[in-house]
Amino acid sequence: MYIAISGNIGSGKTSLVEMLSSRLGYEPFFERIDNPYLDSFYQDMARWSFNLQMSFLSKKTLQVKEIMDSKNDIIQDRTIFEEAYVFVRNLNRMGLMSTQDYELYMTFFDLLAAGIRRPDIIVYLKASIPTLISQIRRRGREYEMGIQPEYLEGLNELYDDWIAGYDGRVIIVDVDRYDFVLSADHFDIITEKIVSEINK
Repeated sequence: MYIAISGNIGSGKTSLVEMLSSRLGYEPFFERIDNPYLDSFYQDMARWSFNLQMSFLSKKTLQVKEIMDSKNDIIQDRTIFEEAYVFVRNLNRMGLMSTQDYELYMTFFDLLAAGIRRPDIIVYLKASIPTLISQIRRRGREYEMGIQPEYLEGLNELYDDWIAGYDGRVIIVDVDRYDFVLSADHFDIITEKIVSEINK
């Protein structure tokens, strides 16, 4: 079984992967945020967007190979598909990545995606902008402190579009309603939904 936790910056993906991998005994695959372009990107998005996303794509490709080689049940923090269909598309839409760079990125992505295993289940953590901003501030990553609400809103719109058109099993978790980090009851509810979907 291959489960992916998807959602915007600050939606709680990493926390849920940690909690579910412990509860279900799945092998966790965390998002690799050690990107050498990250600080520069948040200072000048238009200048560094392509470099940032190509670096993320290379790291995600290596992770996908590890996932495909694994014999274990897997739970992953953000898929390679989100990078292309949400983050890169949003940068292009906002004028922060040129159409030329966007098309080059998508050429590489489409070649990779043709041979990539898709998750059996996607758990989409859907959260409002106030919730995202609150959780971003709570975790306190310095390079994220300057993220603008407009940027998060664009990502939210594209996440909703991607999930609406996704051809596969999806569980939507309303993060505004379920604070699974602070409430054990909320975490139990979410876990029960996931286990029920696994057993179908």
